[in-house]
Amino acid sequence: MKLFPRTLLDELTRRATESPRARAHHNIHESASDLVQRFFVAANRTSYFRPHRHVTKSELAMVLRGRFDVVIFDAAGKVTGRYPVGHDTPDMAYETPRDTWHTLVADTDGAAFLEVKEGPYDPTTAAEFASWAPPEGDPTAARFLEWVRTAQAGDIPPAL
Repeated sequence: MKLFPRTLLDELTRRATESPRARAHHNIHESASDLVQRFFVAANRTSYFRPHRHVTKSELAMVLRGRFDVVIFDAAGKVTGRYPVGHDTPDMAYETPRDTWHTLVADTDGAAFLEVKEGPYDPTTAAEFASWAPPEGDPTAARFLEWVRTAQAGDIPPAL
């Protein structure tokens, strides 16, 4: 039996605040070879999730604290959808179909979700990152995050 105290989210939020990535995670699964990958993630507003897709796997996430916007793109980077999930929204969870370009934007510091996806985890094939979005740590990533924070369907990414 595994129990996960609510204080785990507080600890993850503390770690996210101390992290250069402004997020932290806690694995529930035992190893990368598990057929189901399960983990908690806490993120702050400055956390940049580079747009990506999972070519062969879908992902399911349930927002446990705060609010995120799930932003969907076409292959060229044009926004095709924006979905608020979590606190003060009608939705508590989302499932991103395989081969869907997407990102998350935390609307509150300490926002947290539980993610479940198919395993095993292989870092070489887990995610394909969008060429039209800057990598994490790139000087233009913060500007891209600010753009995506308000981007609406039909908007195209700025030239960076």
